[in-house]
Amino acid sequence: MYSLAPHHSFGFPSSAHAFFTVKSMDDLPTLLSELDTPVFYILGEGSNTVFLEDYRGTVIKPAFMGIDLSHSDTHYRLKVGSGENWHQLVLWCMQHQIYGLENLALIPGTVGAAPIQNIGAYGVEIAQLIERVDYYDLKEKRHKSLGSDGCEFAYRDSVFKKRLADQVVITSVTFAIPKSWKGITYYGELKLLSMPSAMDIFNKVVEVRQNKLPDPAKIGNAGSFFKNPIVCKNLFRQLQQTWPAIPSYLVDADKVKVPAAWLIDQLGFKGEKIGGIGCHPNQALVLTNDGSGTGEQLLQLARDIKAAVLKEFSIVLENEVRLIGKNGPVVL
Repeated sequence: MYSLAPHHSFGFPSSAHAFFTVKSMDDLPTLLSELDTPVFYILGEGSNTVFLEDYRGTVIKPAFMGIDLSHSDTHYRLKVGSGENWHQLVLWCMQHQIYGLENLALIPGTVGAAPIQNIGAYGVEIAQLIERVDYYDLKEKRHKSLGSDGCEFAYRDSVFKKRLADQVVITSVTFAIPKSWKGITYYGELKLLSMPSAMDIFNKVVEVRQNKLPDPAKIGNAGSFFKNPIVCKNLFRQLQQTWPAIPSYLVDADKVKVPAAWLIDQLGFKGEKIGGIGCHPNQALVLTNDGSGTGEQLLQLARDIKAAVLKEFSIVLENEVRLIGKNGPVVL
């Protein structure tokens, strides 16, 4: 058995049947020949995964590295190994005066996890900048790629979380970043900036995230536990009658996005604890483990929050964090 506690930021003591780190294309055929169980999970840095208990399958950790830069008259193209740290890539771009990723600073995880989750923050989704995703199909045993359109990107979603979930190992992601930069500052605290540079936006995003989100190295957590729900305008107008201060962001003509943290905060969950699991007192969207928590306690608190939000607001919260039990994903 292989300890998983160092490999997920919630830190629950758990183990896997086996653990493989894949560093090169040549490792993939070897990996497939050595797999002695059909049950496996593909893991990045573990910042969006919680192992609730011992996992009976094999964990595969891609560690493909490298950044290759090319460009056209209009775009920078970055082909980046899936094992690269996401925030370090953002820093690399800032140092090379390649701007466009600054709103996504300090998001934890790997580059390979970015298209899976379609990471986003402060008005930017990575789907806007991805040109191609290269991967190894574990069933067909061959290398393949998908263009941005084929990735089926949606809010915190992609084909890699649906049809191709745990069927592929992402090896690299190619980004196409426009050379003509325009700062995006309409979201949240970025509205306070006046004619900012890309570095100003980067610094503000880092400042806000550091102030709002606890450091996983100090207290176990997986960042935002729930997705921000998208609701129809009819329901939103009904909610405004009872909750006139409810915030929202327009999605399209018929839908708005509501901050999950605001919903949870209104119901008084900030600071609430079940055993060693708590709802962070400064950010209601973050659930934490003080080191003594268990997977059962986490599920209980998360389910209590989900049930309370449904009862009060008629909104179904979805977990953004992937919850892994003995046999694989656990439904909240």
